[in-house]
Amino acid sequence: MRITGSKTKKKTVGIVAIVSFFAASLVAALAFGQSGSAAAHDYSGMYTFLREGEFVQITVEDAGHVTGFVSRYGDSESDQGAFLDHFFKQAKLDGHDLSFTTETVHGTWFEFKGQLDRGPAKTRAQEGYYILKGTLTANATDAAKRVSAKAREVEFKLFPEDAGAKDASSAAEKRD
Repeated sequence: MRITGSKTKKKTVGIVAIVSFFAASLVAALAFGQSGSAAAHDYSGMYTFLREGEFVQITVEDAGHVTGFVSRYGDSESDQGAFLDHFFKQAKLDGHDLSFTTETVHGTWFEFKGQLDRGPAKTRAQEGYYILKGTLTANATDAAKRVSAKAREVEFKLFPEDAGAKDASSAAEKRD
């Protein structure tokens, strides 16, 4: 009988060890999934800018590296109505915090500091799925090389995706 009891104890210990291992694996997987969820947001896309027809293109790459540009209408005498692209010179995404500085084009450049958050839209097929809120500073250099800066609070909305892109992003939306 002792032999049988010993075998039963060994089986019980083995089963407890296996169950504990799987439980620990499950907890680790859930913790990893939750901590990775903030990084799973794909804020990449085209956002509204100051005037109708202008936009900010943001592309989020690995480790918070951001590329993009501001596309806007010129407003000086020499470039009135022309489309000007201000590519990001520096940009960084840290969690929800986004900052960027653009290259200077025709004496003007932009600096932005703010946050990317979910907006009121239910899907990426609607405008405002993500919102970019913060302070935008428009810097300008005049003919005498004097720099002026004008800061204002802004809110830019993610443009809706087209139907083809909607299918590709539906899995990502379900995670959000």
